[in-house]
Amino acid sequence: MESALERLWRTLIWAFVIFFVVNVIAMISTVVVNSFGTRWLNSWLPAAFTFRWYAAAWKEFQLGDVLLVTFQIAGAVVLISALIGVPAAYALARRDFPGKPLVMLLFLLPLLVPPITFGVPLATVLYKVGLAGTMWGVIIANLVPTVPFTVILMIPFIEQIDPRVEAAARVFGAGTGRLFIHVLVPLLVPGILAATLLAMVRTVSMFELTFLTAGPTSQTLVVSLYYSVFAAGVRAGQSIDAMAVIYMLSTLIWLIVALRFVNPTQIVARVKKAPA
Repeated sequence: MESALERLWRTLIWAFVIFFVVNVIAMISTVVVNSFGTRWLNSWLPAAFTFRWYAAAWKEFQLGDVLLVTFQIAGAVVLISALIGVPAAYALARRDFPGKPLVMLLFLLPLLVPPITFGVPLATVLYKVGLAGTMWGVIIANLVPTVPFTVILMIPFIEQIDPRVEAAARVFGAGTGRLFIHVLVPLLVPGILAATLLAMVRTVSMFELTFLTAGPTSQTLVVSLYYSVFAAGVRAGQSIDAMAVIYMLSTLIWLIVALRFVNPTQIVARVKKAPA
């Protein structure tokens, strides 16, 4: 029998969850509705709806150029992370060596530590070598947490492949390079797609590292959104909300597609297991 204390505890948990979800939905709905509204004073809904704020935001904030820069940076980060992270994940999944738990912990640190804590010294170094303010500076800064993220995400997919498949390929004369390209990569396509798509989402939404290292021509959408809110001058709130909606959609679409290929419980289980 369930005790009264257990029922009370369960009720409180559900009440907190419902309260949280309702507040999130209310905040998002307010932004979305305001991005289409003309005037919204002392009423539940705006007086009328229009698409002109999206056109104004596109022109005023140069969203075409910002989106191009955003996906150029995100694409480069994703490609480099996959080229480095997949082989590194294979080595960690298949090889045992002294200090392996320490290596796994080092990979986890950029994911556990707030980006601002290592972002400031990283940006200082990039400014000293002349890379800060450029697209390559932003790419390098975003690679610091994205490569470990790709490694941690790929390890469960690699561990699910039967090692006997690799042994059979070696029996038939496949070297390490051919084994990796012709045997493992086709089997790892769902994992690679999940890792690249989630890395894309992470890079597009990464504010701290991009803000610290970006220049006028290397701002991603999230940094441009920040400047549109806090920069000097008077701007229509609806235009800023329209820009925020575009940002939310650009990350939400990639996230939904990524979750088609990956089970988040796999990542959580692996992260808990890794430092042991």
